[in-house]
Amino acid sequence: MAPRNRTLSLTTEEYAFYQTQLMRLDAPTPIAQMRDRLIHQDLFEVLAFLPPNSVDLLFLDPPYNLTKNFNGQQFKQQSPADYCNWLEVCLQGLLPTLKTTASVYVCADWQTSIAIAPLMGKYFQIRNRITWERHKGRGSQSNWKNNAEDIWFCTVGARYTFNAQAVKLKRRVLAPYTANGQPKDWQATPGGNYRLTAASNLWTDLTVPFWSMAENTDHPTQKPEKLVAKMILASSNPGDLVLDPFLGSGTGAVVAKKLGRNYVGIEQDLMYACLAAKRLARAAADQTIQGYQDGVFWERNSRMKD
Repeated sequence: MAPRNRTLSLTTEEYAFYQTQLMRLDAPTPIAQMRDRLIHQDLFEVLAFLPPNSVDLLFLDPPYNLTKNFNGQQFKQQSPADYCNWLEVCLQGLLPTLKTTASVYVCADWQTSIAIAPLMGKYFQIRNRITWERHKGRGSQSNWKNNAEDIWFCTVGARYTFNAQAVKLKRRVLAPYTANGQPKDWQATPGGNYRLTAASNLWTDLTVPFWSMAENTDHPTQKPEKLVAKMILASSNPGDLVLDPFLGSGTGAVVAKKLGRNYVGIEQDLMYACLAAKRLARAAADQTIQGYQDGVFWERNSRMKD
């Protein structure tokens, strides 16, 4: 790899070691035995074994309805109706695990988002649709470049956690306004003028992991840690349990650990599960999240203080 390439990989020794850190379920299992563990199994094999009424936050990032290769395992595009049927079986199995105060975030590409909206409304109370700018993708000569994805924010019931102060965005002030000679709703710093703004449902401050970022892996659809941090900080409290049933290379569990939450991660691919375990081991020593510092999220490409 190039000298600055920080993409995480596994040595043969690490691959063998981290396999010993994974668990499998073959019977209903108490949450005490699963807390802060990674399960290496197909989700549909373990749904009946997950403890009921235990999850505070469900982060659901399923394969999108696109043909995609995940380390040799291919997920094939289906009709929208068939994809929704597949996802509904998944939701029906996960519903018993959720507390009545739980929040649910479901990721989707723009086409899938349209199809699954009625499904979300069937099982949850839809609170918002988040759209985030994804700075990757190829241009097209016959259509607009696909540069955004959706996240449905839902809750099980009327009572739920939302920490608005924990997810404010720090933006650079380009036209500073003063009142009586004093900054109005912004702060002057040696590095520039900034203001804290309320988090909206349009997220343009994210960077998709790439080769020079320490969180990067070879997983083809890895979500940024910063993205997941927004959901976890807003919709859970320290010590709450976050469930990521399509764990991939581990972002949901890693961010939960960095932010003082408990987690359960489920991943069917052994290599990705081992990568997640390695990332969790690193998170014990390094709890930084790129783009998040001093309790606030920074606007993309803004200068963060040292």
